Amino acid sequence: MEDEVSIGEDTQSLATGVADSINRWLQELSIKCAKSEGIRDYYNVGVFGYGKDVGPSFLGPIAGRELIPISEIADNPARLDERTKMVPDGAGGLVEQSIRKPVWFDPIANGGTPMCKAAGEAQRVLKGWIAEHPDSFPPTCIHITDGEATDGNPTDRLNALKGLSTSDGNAMLFNIHLSANPKATPVLFPDSPDDLPDEYSKMLFETASPLTPSMRALAREHGFDTSEDSRCFVLNADLVLLVQAIDIGTRPSNVQMDDAPQETEAVVAEEEESDAVSEAEEADDEKPEEPETVSEAEEADDEEPEESETVSEAEGEDDKAEGADDEKPEETELAWSGSEQEPR
Repeated sequence: MEDEVSIGEDTQSLATGVADSINRWLQELSIKCAKSEGIRDYYNVGVFGYGKDVGPSFLGPIAGRELIPISEIADNPARLDERTKMVPDGAGGLVEQSIRKPVWFDPIANGGTPMCKAAGEAQRVLKGWIAEHPDSFPPTCIHITDGEATDGNPTDRLNALKGLSTSDGNAMLFNIHLSANPKATPVLFPDSPDDLPDEYSKMLFETASPLTPSMRALAREHGFDTSEDSRCFVLNADLVLLVQAIDIGTRPSNVQMDDAPQETEAVVAEEEESDAVSEAEEADDEKPEEPETVSEAEEADDEEPEESETVSEAEGEDDKAEGADDEKPEETELAWSGSEQEPR
């Protein structure tokens, strides 16, 4: 995750790019949940990192907490960073404008890629959430990684995570492999492991969940071809594809947020020093009454979801919303990313 990537005319580490993407996603998610009376807790969010250490990665007033209502996240950034952006000047040109961006966590690169331990921790968090919300929309976990596990074969742990369920179905697991190599050929939502380059990528494919019909529809909006067999897996993704994958995984397009759900979603972002996992789930055709849990992080969509989600995201470095029921369920997402170095 320390590898340099090009962002426009600038370069930055992959870890920094991922951290910026997740911080921006959290800000946009907060805006989507904002109503006249304030921010509604459609989501609970958590960010975890794994590398030298495995655990919650939020900074500031919410540091150390695992699943946090989106309203508390919005109200408690660690700091506001001053940034500049180019905006139209009204005369056909562009001018530089200073803006303040909330920051909830920073990129850290340090350590290996303990994917097995991180997956176990994500499973523990989501299992506890499901015990409290057994009839909610199932959790979604987005796992972001840029390297292979350094603590054994994570297949069983990832499958166990994907095997968690509520009365509405199984948890969703996204596996997103990041690459800083501009010549790397991305593989987007494949429906077979046959053309994947190695056993590691095939493992990530096999442990990823199938895309739901609503996710496939969102993928088509982004211009991706998918089939009924397509998996929640992206190989050699750049930062643009990361943001698109998070959008597909975390936007419940069949859910409306005009009416408040009865329960909140939990979004947990996990960052690991070695791998990043970001998970997100979309709303099913039928709406659960309880919230969902999601374990990882990404950008807010133009459409607002009705259900709540739990996201647990993890980032690391290399050294390595549905039909309209009277009551609206919450989704659960788990986003988790990691690399051989510490998370942001």
